[in-house]
Amino acid sequence: MADRKLTVVQILPEMEEGGVEGETLDLAIFLSQNGHRSIVISGGGRLVPQLEKSGCIHIEWTHIGAKNLLCLQYIYKLRKFLLTQNVDVLHLRSRLPAWIAYLAWRFLPATQRPVLITTFHGFYSVSSYSRIMTKGERVIAVSAAIKKHIIDNYNIEEEKISLIHGGFDAQKFSPESVAVERVRLLREKWLVAHADMPVIILPGRLTYLKGQDILIESLALIKNRDFVCLLIGDTKKNPSYTQKIETLIKSHGLEEKILLVGHCNDMPAALLLADIVISASSTRPEAFGKIAIESMAMGKPVIGTAHGGSLDTILPGKTGWLVPPFDSTSMSKAIIEAFTDPEHAKKLGEQGRVWVGAQFTAKTMCEKTIALYYARLEKKKKEISSF
Repeated sequence: MADRKLTVVQILPEMEEGGVEGETLDLAIFLSQNGHRSIVISGGGRLVPQLEKSGCIHIEWTHIGAKNLLCLQYIYKLRKFLLTQNVDVLHLRSRLPAWIAYLAWRFLPATQRPVLITTFHGFYSVSSYSRIMTKGERVIAVSAAIKKHIIDNYNIEEEKISLIHGGFDAQKFSPESVAVERVRLLREKWLVAHADMPVIILPGRLTYLKGQDILIESLALIKNRDFVCLLIGDTKKNPSYTQKIETLIKSHGLEEKILLVGHCNDMPAALLLADIVISASSTRPEAFGKIAIESMAMGKPVIGTAHGGSLDTILPGKTGWLVPPFDSTSMSKAIIEAFTDPEHAKKLGEQGRVWVGAQFTAKTMCEKTIALYYARLEKKKKEISSF
């Protein structure tokens, strides 16, 4: 059965930047490259051209993630689509579209339903609304912490849950794949006034979840040292938080040392500028934390907060540092340690590259996910034959 080519539909609110979108993109492209019919339904976004260029089909349903009655129009529309397109697998990645898709799926005759897979991408609030992500015939947890969260809060069998970590694009996130010119362009754009200073990078959306404020407080404790910190992320999507961060930087007199550089379309090159990469998730743990593995793939040591997915990806003393959440003092000490012994920090980066290459590639994630599809299809075939 594993030789049969599949039609797979993934559904999410949008195809912008983020871990959910990245994993959707990686899997969609892998499916297409391996001869499957790969379809993504979303409200659109900056990743759509890359999706379509890679041979995938993108269907834009503008209100699929809208928290209003407009989303209800898609229940019947999706039901009809699943029937006419002979979909084998329906893979749901976000709560509101998951409700729409689940209702469409339930309205189909049992013998005509595709395999239903859900992925728990986050520490969703425990509620009836979030429970939809447990309704898959198989549920994917993206980290051990997420698997524990599901088991602790929802009454579902552990055997129904598959632990499949997220992954990084091993071709894209490789130092050898990045031309020197790409790095030079970013250096000239961001670091002309900071030559020869240690570079700290925190990539991620500007939001309380990502902990930019904790990093700023930690750098305020060592402000007399030489360094420059780049906060990489869209400054326009969350203007109130961006303003808070700018005010915090100014209050500590760090305007010349902490730079908000906005969204970056070339993260592999950006990471090569770094001496240290920070993953400072605070108000809520990272479900997995793709930045950590992408940074290690580029040979960079990582300082992360010791909760959530970071416990799966960062090996303290071997690939980086883990510090308690909300603890700016411990984070500043880890930064000082990296600055004080750059050779040790470099070694951690090298070891991190080997570690993630063996454990967390997108290829591994995709292969495990597709194997899960086939296993569930085989079981469903037996179930239907026994009706």
